[in-house]
Amino acid sequence: MIMAKTLRHKITNHSRIFDPTLNIYNEALAFIINVIDNEFDDLSDISTKSIVSAVEKLIHTTKSNPLPKYKEFNQRFYKFPSYFRRSAIATAFGKVKSYRSNYKNWLKEKEITLSEGKRFNKRPPRLQLEHKEFPVFYKTNMFQRTSDTTARIKVFHHNDWVWVDIEFRKQDLYKRDVWSWKEHNPKLVKVGKKYFLNISYSNRVALSKTEINSQKVCAVDLGITNSAVCSIVDAKGTVLARKFINQAKEKDRLYRMTNKLRKVQRETGWAAAPNYWRQIHGLQKHIINHTCHEIVKFAKENKCEVIVFEYLNKMRVPKGFWGAKKLRFKLRYWRKTAIQNKVKEMANYVGIRISRVNPRNTSALAFDGSGKVERNDKKDLAVFTTGKVYHADLSASYNIAARYFIRAYQKSLPEKVWLSLQAKVPVLANRTNQTLSSFISLTKAMEAPAVTY
Repeated sequence: MIMAKTLRHKITNHSRIFDPTLNIYNEALAFIINVIDNEFDDLSDISTKSIVSAVEKLIHTTKSNPLPKYKEFNQRFYKFPSYFRRSAIATAFGKVKSYRSNYKNWLKEKEITLSEGKRFNKRPPRLQLEHKEFPVFYKTNMFQRTSDTTARIKVFHHNDWVWVDIEFRKQDLYKRDVWSWKEHNPKLVKVGKKYFLNISYSNRVALSKTEINSQKVCAVDLGITNSAVCSIVDAKGTVLARKFINQAKEKDRLYRMTNKLRKVQRETGWAAAPNYWRQIHGLQKHIINHTCHEIVKFAKENKCEVIVFEYLNKMRVPKGFWGAKKLRFKLRYWRKTAIQNKVKEMANYVGIRISRVNPRNTSALAFDGSGKVERNDKKDLAVFTTGKVYHADLSASYNIAARYFIRAYQKSLPEKVWLSLQAKVPVLANRTNQTLSSFISLTKAMEAPAVTY
């Protein structure tokens, strides 16, 4: 599996000097998009690899091609670098193909709608000529690194293409785990009024293929009170480690700021408050990043092969009970999907797999198999039917790990063998009632000697 990671280096000694380079690159891109659209009937059958040379014959003057069809390209973009030209051709071809495909789909949709006797008001897609693309500076020809924090790049300055010395901030490749990865060509990116060099790194990563009998998993229960509760469980059902991840200060600030906005909006009907929203989004981003880093760090420390989450994409909106409005408000700022997606990306970098299990009853059932639990008002503690008091999210993380292992064993065993195990442990028949106790009973049943008659 090929993984890629991009590091951003801020350019510290220049800013406005790069504006003409971006402008002329996007002007050339618009010109080439128009050319490819006009000649698309002759170019549509050409592969992406061959499109560059075919379009260059239409726009670029050379000794073997002295009279191209669109010779004004060389007059308008004098000394335009060949690597920029080829990059713009490849980008333009993709945009024109996308437009043509969307237009064809629009015609089909229109035909189907009109054939059914319905009105069709959808507007057709349009080919956009103006874009804000960022160019790639190919090494040696456009980019020459002189040290870890300095380089020379070729830019359009004072109506000519000249080499300019730049200084940029250094990134710690060891800290970002890319010191042994392959470095690719940098891209010049503008963010606001500042410029950055985005350098991509790629590497072939082998995801873990450990047998289920030897696996250790990190089961994660995402929540609102605690951002995440993690537990390390092995293939025998033994809990090896636990970790609570929370950002109490950040959440308190987040809820305080959003409550202020709610109060203002109740009184005035609407409030823009861009600074407030910027801070709210910054707090949310910090909570996501910190939670993800701690989860992956915990899994790496314990040498886990898999990180297991609950499948939380489809959740019912809480209503019809006391406190539902407050819960809906908290759920609105709960970035569960963002956390899972970022953990998946970070875990795959280090060869750890991601899995998801059915979330039904993971928190409602006690991990020891004693049945449903009763939660306190804060919803962080659970009282078992035996009278035992335990952390609700920690109990849920045990059940999440158990469901992963039960499903993995079921897939690896023949159907006859599984049915015989299910007869010994009847709770396995219902996935939503499986707990850590069910998994431990399954491991004992598998270790028991087979009865012969």
